[in-house]
Amino acid sequence: MNLQAILSKSVKQAVSTIFNAELQSVEFQATRKEFAGDITVVIFPMLRVIKGNPVVIGEQVGNYLVEHIDKVKGFNVVKGFLNIEIDDDYYLNFFNSIKHNESFGLVSTQNEEHAVLIEYSSPNTNKPLHLGHVRNNLLGYSVAEILAASGKKVYKTQIINDRGIHICKSMLAWKHFGNGKTPESTGLKGDKFVGNYYVKFDQEYKKEVEVLISQGHSNEEAKKNAPILLEAQEMLQKWEAGDDEVVKLWQTMNGWVYKGFNTTYKNLGVDFDKLYYESETYLLGKEFVEEGLRTGVFHKKDDGSVWCDLTDDGLDEKIVLRSDGTAVYMTQDIGTAIQRAKDFPDVGGMVYTVGNEQEYHFQVLFLIIKKLGFEWAENLYHLSYGMVDLPSGKMKSREGTVVDADDLIIEMAQTAEEISKNLGKLDSYTEDEKQQLYKIIGLGALKYYILKVDPKKRILFDPKESIDFQGNTGPFIQYTHARIQSILRKAKIDISATVSLLELHEKEKELLKQIQLFPETVQYAAKNYSPALIANYTYDLVKSFNSFYQFLPIVLGNDEENSKIFRVQLSKVVANVIKNAFGLLGIQVPDRM
Repeated sequence: MNLQAILSKSVKQAVSTIFNAELQSVEFQATRKEFAGDITVVIFPMLRVIKGNPVVIGEQVGNYLVEHIDKVKGFNVVKGFLNIEIDDDYYLNFFNSIKHNESFGLVSTQNEEHAVLIEYSSPNTNKPLHLGHVRNNLLGYSVAEILAASGKKVYKTQIINDRGIHICKSMLAWKHFGNGKTPESTGLKGDKFVGNYYVKFDQEYKKEVEVLISQGHSNEEAKKNAPILLEAQEMLQKWEAGDDEVVKLWQTMNGWVYKGFNTTYKNLGVDFDKLYYESETYLLGKEFVEEGLRTGVFHKKDDGSVWCDLTDDGLDEKIVLRSDGTAVYMTQDIGTAIQRAKDFPDVGGMVYTVGNEQEYHFQVLFLIIKKLGFEWAENLYHLSYGMVDLPSGKMKSREGTVVDADDLIIEMAQTAEEISKNLGKLDSYTEDEKQQLYKIIGLGALKYYILKVDPKKRILFDPKESIDFQGNTGPFIQYTHARIQSILRKAKIDISATVSLLELHEKEKELLKQIQLFPETVQYAAKNYSPALIANYTYDLVKSFNSFYQFLPIVLGNDEENSKIFRVQLSKVVANVIKNAFGLLGIQVPDRM
């Protein structure tokens, strides 16, 4: 039981005993630095059930705690705030109980009954992954790791958008302008190779639109009737009809793309347990439309189209089947969700990592599935996130102005190399060791910069700012971990011993308090699907350690053997928590920098 839980129980007992009143909850906050104390109970909310002066109430509750809890050694009351001082033994006992636990803060046993399926990435097979996909992948993967660390069984998945007119556009452009070239013959990654033809299609399409307009067609007519677009639409019809030649080209070009995607995923450090393909799922859901009609969830209009009326739920009507019997995206998503529940019978909830422009879509999707009677619909969550902007402006795939994910990863490593060389800290490294470290620093900077921001917020991404070795950045935290490893290598003392200190220094106690928060931070981050909580916790821990490091001698200049051993042990635990926390963000921590 953590300190807040112990104190909460005792404060409620105090209020019951002294005032004959029942307190539902106790509000805590960190004690302000100008006052003595380790944790503060806020008295003002108690006035709802207790009448009286908040200072007097605080004094009475404080006296009760000192008398009944041996961990409480004193208190002071400032206005409506009860500042409680905790005995050093409490913190030392806590430290000795966790100092050899390499997985401190992480729950190793998984709850098999309520597994969670999390979807992320879900790219189109007509272009490579770009900066927007990077945020999606990093968020989805990190949330999956955090959920697993909180005790959930997790399945990681994606649905690959491998069909539709946009896929046919890149196929048609390659057919007309590819001249038999392949990724192998050009030396390009398969996804980048295919993406170039998507851009080529748009260029040719715009030329044809201009020609039609010059011939007297309206802008709208020209856009609809450009020959290359009509040919792409015809190709899509042939694909849906199973035309051998079109299907074979589709399989070949998708194969190139998947090979490229796999390289990017490996470079990003993300993975998946199961892949779904839109070409296999786009007909799913139609059977549930029939079921919904039978149970009254859906209704059919005069033209034969099928709708779900959600006006009583504050939404609008939503089409689930066109009048010609073809499915819409909503139908497909309903069917895919139900199929996943069949594939993973232990799943009790699903998380969709998709941009915030799709918020309404998921509101409707979750409500319809709930109306169809699936219990797990109560545990569907849209992990909505904002766009990633660049100083140069918005990215556009059709115009080829996106920041390619692979190029970004390479650029981050190059920026890390430039900064590291200027700092001159890697003279003893081999060239291979340097290159590996640049990748770790560059990727760590990218991941941390994106994940430290609340998912719902938009990001302006600045690569150089992200690799700063000072401030709230990945490299700053990685460097602190490497500094601690250096301390451990040079210490040359037995750090397995149990030490007993008469008194903790304020800086030591602050660091222990911060360490103590890690398990509940993991649980809170899981509950809120927020890697930002882990990222910013880690930064606070590192700030606390650096203050401790700068203020107190750890080995050199420390003549007290017990203190020396304790401070080295404390440093080792901090390094372990940094490693565990950054592991949840998918970030490596080097032992040397």
